[in-house]
Amino acid sequence: MEVILLERISKLGQMGETVKVRDGFARNYLLPLGKALRANAANKARFEAERATLEARNLERKSEAQKVADVLGGKSFIVVRSAGETGQLYGSVAARDVVEILAAEGFNIGRNQVHLNTPIKAIGLHNVAIALHAEVEINVELNVARSAEEAERQSKGETLTSADAIYGVDEDALRPEDFFDPEADGNAEDEA
Repeated sequence: MEVILLERISKLGQMGETVKVRDGFARNYLLPLGKALRANAANKARFEAERATLEARNLERKSEAQKVADVLGGKSFIVVRSAGETGQLYGSVAARDVVEILAAEGFNIGRNQVHLNTPIKAIGLHNVAIALHAEVEINVELNVARSAEEAERQSKGETLTSADAIYGVDEDALRPEDFFDPEADGNAEDEA
């Protein structure tokens, strides 16, 4: 199906372009959300008549998104989650969680605006792209850690995926004597 785009859509085209898309994409997404019109003579004339107002509305949305981007861009957010000693999370951090974290800080972002290809499943510093507008995209940093102290250590550059980093113990320096008392003979029941 051919449609006329009423706004810029990434990986598809600019406002006013006539593009060919799959029927389902047009019927289920572009047309109901008002992002496109069917490409026919009447709609082409309608688009040309409304072009100035559409461009003004697009410019207004872009400037609002840019204001939010100036405040939000480059910020770092701490996410505390349970994880094993290797740094593997017991759950994950998905786009829904990112939206909740940003909402707690006062930013109203939709889940479809968060570009997270796969959920975050390990502790560490992760960059997440957020598309505030078709032409305004920013990155925020998520500091996923087991606790606030670990998040602070990670932000300074430490890697917290080994026992040495977590507990302050050098794994290679440990010997069996550190765990067992060589003097004990194992017959503690005989002595009692």
